[in-house]
Amino acid sequence: MTDATAPRSLAAFAGHVVLVGAGQMGGALLRGWLGHGLAPARITVVDPRPPANVQAIIDAHGIALDPPAPAVADVLILAVKPQIAEDVMPLVRHLVGPRTVVVSVMAGKTIARLEEIFGAGTAVVRTIPNTPAAVGRGITGAAGNDHVSPAQRAAVETLLSAVGRVEWLFQENWIDIVTAVSGSGPAYVFLLAEVLARAGAAAGLPADLAARLARATVEGAGELMYRSPDVEPATLRQNVTSPNGTTHAALQVLMGADGIDSAFVAAIAAATKRSRELAG
Repeated sequence: MTDATAPRSLAAFAGHVVLVGAGQMGGALLRGWLGHGLAPARITVVDPRPPANVQAIIDAHGIALDPPAPAVADVLILAVKPQIAEDVMPLVRHLVGPRTVVVSVMAGKTIARLEEIFGAGTAVVRTIPNTPAAVGRGITGAAGNDHVSPAQRAAVETLLSAVGRVEWLFQENWIDIVTAVSGSGPAYVFLLAEVLARAGAAAGLPADLAARLARATVEGAGELMYRSPDVEPATLRQNVTSPNGTTHAALQVLMGADGIDSAFVAAIAAATKRSRELAG
């Protein structure tokens, strides 16, 4: 795992990176790379219509965009939507050479499918990042095939670390569970802020005040956990909980037989099942 408190510099990165797809995740990666010192001359972007904010970055740094004859990539990052991936991947197959590692940040595309498109001997890394990558606080699960060399793995980790932490997975099928836990996880946290606000309003607070309190509480608790890397979440919870106090009374409900534990077990199981269905 990389340490998000000590981001790696990309100033010495010597490879040629081709980013296919400059949407939300592709744009986050591009900003992260430039912010950590990757030379713009080492980046090529392949996207017929980058969003305006990403186009501005490309223009400001003089990054190559859809050149007529791009060089073969050392690292090819596929950041297109899964719905168009089958159309896009054959179009960029010529950018893959013997030393290329193909990195997918697309949901639902297995390593086996990527090997079918780019060749059985191609080094492939399948990843699942999450949306906090947009602010450099993402977490990415990554699984590679047997063709990924130690040097390629290090290069991939360095590039992905520009937007947060990286966890290497021993089994590709863990990707579906990672998708359910951290890939979809930000939505669960946002839902918590929504539900907490509604509960505060139901108890009698003005809705706007309840919403501000809920949002600030979720933001602050996340930051406290981030700044306490050696303290388990359970310990942080216990630190807030006085015996027979108000927090204890609430947790008796949330941690009861029909509480948050059983709801999350069911939710993660449902998301994992759906991820496997999408992957075929």
